[in-house]
Amino acid sequence: MPHKMSPFGAWGLPAALLTLCLYPGPAEMFEVHIHPEKLVLEPGGFAMINCSTSCAQPDNSGLETTLTKTLVGQGTQWKQYLVSNASQDTVVYCYFTCSGQQKLKDLNISMLYPPKQVLLKLKPTWVAVGGSFTIECWVPTVTVPLGSLTLTLFRGKEAMYNKTFNMMTLGPQEATVTHSAKAHKEDGRHNFSCQADLDLRSHGQNIIHSVSEPQMLVVYDLTPDNQMVVIITVVSVLLFLFVLSILLCFVFGQHWRQRRMGVYGVQGL
Repeated sequence: MPHKMSPFGAWGLPAALLTLCLYPGPAEMFEVHIHPEKLVLEPGGFAMINCSTSCAQPDNSGLETTLTKTLVGQGTQWKQYLVSNASQDTVVYCYFTCSGQQKLKDLNISMLYPPKQVLLKLKPTWVAVGGSFTIECWVPTVTVPLGSLTLTLFRGKEAMYNKTFNMMTLGPQEATVTHSAKAHKEDGRHNFSCQADLDLRSHGQNIIHSVSEPQMLVVYDLTPDNQMVVIITVVSVLLFLFVLSILLCFVFGQHWRQRRMGVYGVQGL
């Protein structure tokens, strides 16, 4: 079977390369990435932002933002920036230009106002062994964008109870947790406290911890022996008051009688 001649003849390969140069294919497809994909900052806070691309040889790249930015590292397909001095919600843009085509990737930065106060209250503060008491913990104001807040009640170092709140709305919110328990004798030797954990790892941050002031619970023991002592004491006090009242009545009665006798004696004279 005769060999089929290439349409470019002896100049097949050079002609094919020339054709590719004169008639280029479609523009190179590439992607732009930004990390983290979510970010929250406290006022005046800072964070690292990484811009990268799948383009092998980008023509140009950078980060567009109103925040203060510093280039801290770079490679052919990536750049890393430190952004700082955040004061309000904003948007930053990573951009790369590849074969004359530019693409952007944006990142929303939201402001975070973590809990400033974690308050704890014991009700009542005095309780008998076996009696019930209530621990209430609340955070008056917390502003988080889609964060996760967990309140944990502690007896000493032991976690008694916890509750996680999914903050699905923006703006100041209040979080409260209440737990009832039976008093044990050893409870009087431990501090009670409440810890608020704001988990912002999904937003490029860490877990923020806040702890309440510790509170003490006074626990008294009403055992049968103690109850008997209390009963005897109460009865003794009541008996003493009863005897005292009789003596006072007798004294006042004698005094009143003597005064009357004195009056009648004067009249007889």
